[in-house]
Order: sequence, then C-alpha cells, then structure tokens
Amino acid sequence: MGTESAKIGQVWYFALPVPYNTSSQAIEITEVALKRVPAGIKVLEYGAYHLEDAGGLPLLADDGGPHTPDFGKLKNYGLKPVKVKAGEESNIFYLAKLKITAPPKETARWCRFDYRQGGQAYSQTMDCEVELKVAK
Repeated sequence: MGTESAKIGQVWYFALPVPYNTSSQAIEITEVALKRVPAGIKVLEYGAYHLEDAGGLPLLADDGGPHTPDFGKLKNYGLKPVKVKAGEESNIFYLAKLKITAPPKETARWCRFDYRQGGQAYSQTMDCEVELKVAK
C-alpha cells in the first residue's frame, strides 16, 4: 500500500488490517500501534471506526481528499475496548493518522494489536505496510 505523491505537511489515513477473531472466545482489543514508524512520518493518533459509517474500508486516504471520510465527524470506537465475537470479523476497523514531516526513507510497518481474552492480556503483531513517498 502506498503513494508516490505525498507532500510534506500532508496528513494520510492508513487502515490497519480488519480484526478477525479466529478463536472460540470473544476478545476485546485494547490498543493498536504501528511498530515501525520511520523518520519523516509522525503518528498523530489512532482511531477505530465502523465500516458502514466510513462507507467501507479506506485503505489509504489523504486528509481532505474527495473520497476520504471526515473522520472528525465519525464516532471513534477506539476510546474504549472494541469487542470482537468468537469466529467473526469486526465491523470496526482501526486506522493510523499519519503526518509527513520529511521525506520518509522507509515504509511504516508491522501492526500490533493488544487485546484481552478470558481475563488474560495478549499482543499480536501482523504484517502491514504503507509507503508514503514525497513527490519530487
């Protein structure tokens, strides 16, 4: 996932993988994060939004773009743990709000999901990657 037309100062939204609970017990997602954020990209915040509210899953969208949801007006479900039933995909997706501060030298990568299940805390890292190249 990526773009070659990013600009310094621009804000981008990057959707993390939609949570899918393959276990036989419900989970509660407590936190998400990109594990590798290169110099030149600043994470402004993480949010969690309902797929219907956002009109689907915006994999990568620039702030203010014609097809970018106005996330500031949507309910952010990430303010409390997000529950995902056993054997189901979540209707809630997470995204990272990223600001380009300088030309990034590498990609942002690895999505970490922290969650609780059956009273235990767990962390799982999934492969995800976004490349934001600044246009010359």
